[in-house]
Amino acid sequence: MTMTTIGLIGSGNIGSTVARLAVAAGHDVVLSNSRGPETLRDLVAELGPKARAATAAEAAAAGELVVVTVPLRAYREVPAEPLAGKVVIDTNNYYPERDGVFGELEDGSGTTGELLQAHLPQARVVKALNNIWVGHLGALGRPAGSPDRSALPIAGDDAAAKAAVTELLDSLGFDAVDAGPLAENWRTQRDTPVYVTPYGPYGELPGTPASAQVIRDALAAASRKG
Repeated sequence: MTMTTIGLIGSGNIGSTVARLAVAAGHDVVLSNSRGPETLRDLVAELGPKARAATAAEAAAAGELVVVTVPLRAYREVPAEPLAGKVVIDTNNYYPERDGVFGELEDGSGTTGELLQAHLPQARVVKALNNIWVGHLGALGRPAGSPDRSALPIAGDDAAAKAAVTELLDSLGFDAVDAGPLAENWRTQRDTPVYVTPYGPYGELPGTPASAQVIRDALAAASRKG
């Protein structure tokens, strides 16, 4: 793909791993977190000249694609104005013990991706990178065409945004499987068949490659509880 600038709102485990993969693929990254750019000095030094730290609003403004990877409870703190018109990758998962209880997620009337999309009405939100353990994300990337390439599910309401995310994931070493609109991203959430398990046991490296067909089958096997 054309080398692009990726903004990261959140630079924890997922954010820092995405940043490493992106820099290795030739992209520029602008990192941010809730504690301020100075706390990212070591990570930026590790990543090298293609990375810099900024505030969340600056990362949102700078990114051609922006990855939101903050705890779900903090999604309302994501700056909306600088994300207008942009493709936003949402990695959030719902953990009630950490995030508090969200009624629409408990009763199935909404999904995490839809929550962020409602908060960012002028952005184009795509759910991605939320179903794989960070260690496997860092270890399983393969060049395009590799027989042991893994796939990641994506969900979104905008076809062009999903195409952009598919292109980015390809550059990071993964195929993409379209899981449908944001309303279907419940199929990729915690405790579903596609969550963590296809890539091998949580916490164990190097992980197990999971093909696009494996991911399609896992998505189809998902069922709503209750």
